[in-house]
Amino acid sequence: MSTIKVEVQQADFSVADEYQQLSQDQADGALVTFVGKVRDFNDGSEVSQLTLEHYPGMTEKVLHKLAQQARQRWDVNHITIIHRIGTMSLGEQIVFIGVSSAHRQAAFDTCEFLIDFLKTKAPFWKLEATDAGDKWVDARDSDEHATLQWQ
Repeated sequence: MSTIKVEVQQADFSVADEYQQLSQDQADGALVTFVGKVRDFNDGSEVSQLTLEHYPGMTEKVLHKLAQQARQRWDVNHITIIHRIGTMSLGEQIVFIGVSSAHRQAAFDTCEFLIDFLKTKAPFWKLEATDAGDKWVDARDSDEHATLQWQ
């Protein structure tokens, strides 16, 4: 039975635990994961921490819809999307995407599709603490361009 798991949470997640859950189906020969972390720079400024806010209820609905769209495009079995909110320090995990499938290409494509659209369509707002003060992060043109490959 295929599954879609979507969680928006403040708590950190265990990549090993999520991988274990995704790898239960013996029919799946491919498992692709992506983990995004807080980095120490953005647009030429040093970043010391990141705060993520979201629109509760709507965020989960958008992430579920993205996962369902991916499943319609590719033959994948299990999809997990976990996105953290709140204030995070450098190096902390922000997002986990995991996809299992019988074949690797479908798993890779689904994972890439999900992160591309998550960055542009999900209602998250980023506030970076930088050496020049706190600043809200605008969507990047490169993220918008990345979504064009899927149209």
